[in-house]
Amino acid sequence: MPQINGQEVGPTGYGLMGLTWRATPPPLEQAFEAMRAALKNGNNFWNGGEIYGMPEYNSLVLLEKYFAKYPEDADKVVLSIKGAVSPHGKPDGSPEGVRRSVDNVLKQLNGRKKLDIFECARRDPDVPLGVTFAALQEYIDKGLLGGISLSEVKASTIHEAVKVAKIVAVEVELSLWSTEVLTNGVAAACGQYNIPLVAYSPIGRGILTGAIKKHSDIPADSALHMYPRFSPQNFDINIQLVHQIEALAAKKGCTPAQLAISWTRCIARRPGMPVIIPIPGATTAARVNENTQFVDLTDAELAEIDATLAKFEVAGKRYPDFIPMDG
Repeated sequence: MPQINGQEVGPTGYGLMGLTWRATPPPLEQAFEAMRAALKNGNNFWNGGEIYGMPEYNSLVLLEKYFAKYPEDADKVVLSIKGAVSPHGKPDGSPEGVRRSVDNVLKQLNGRKKLDIFECARRDPDVPLGVTFAALQEYIDKGLLGGISLSEVKASTIHEAVKVAKIVAVEVELSLWSTEVLTNGVAAACGQYNIPLVAYSPIGRGILTGAIKKHSDIPADSALHMYPRFSPQNFDINIQLVHQIEALAAKKGCTPAQLAISWTRCIARRPGMPVIIPIPGATTAARVNENTQFVDLTDAELAEIDATLAKFEVAGKRYPDFIPMDG
């Protein structure tokens, strides 16, 4: 089994964002069933955020309720939480901002679960990394935090960060329609320093499941409407890749989601690559069970997928312009 900061985790993790950050979150018991299914399947690396939902119902509120009901699960879970975002939605890596965020996370967890990993959701361009990490190190020294992860960073940030702190993971977007980290030096940097790469949105925010057939299938209140790749002008182009993935999955005898998630794990065996731990989100136990089923892809099948991707250019940027990015 792979390890993050010396703790064993399953080869596939679990993203919590969709359980709280949506117009209509799933009922609490449904969320609990999905979370229990994740643990049953060995998906014990859980990734959430202080910013995933309103303060009254975010990942931490959900987790506190879960561990209050299932206290025996607390030590089974390796928990990574994003934060350090100002009330105005901007990255805040200042010592005051970091302390405010971590203190709030610990308060909301209410002692039910140790904070294993904390990651600033985005790098603060106005604060040196050493200053941000020094504030986090205070919590590590007190035994209140296990380790520091990076989120949505470029390769140069990884090279800079490892000089001033122990980095236990790097979380970035990676999927069949978001392969940028494979060519921009991010995956290579993780491989160089033996840092696990945590791959969020491995099913492309849901589009790679094949459940979304046409633009009108996206609910009116869905946050997907703010992402350029889901805009009406780009959707009809990008859905063509989905059709090709569906055909590959049918030939393999698995679902498109299983193919997409398994692909992120299989490419990790290539030279110079780090361990890759995908963290698909799911709001039902049934979907968790589906996402956990690993499909081993041969080198020939990976080459076929490479050929498919080489012929296709995804239309639109990953994020809208108003969301801050590292560089």
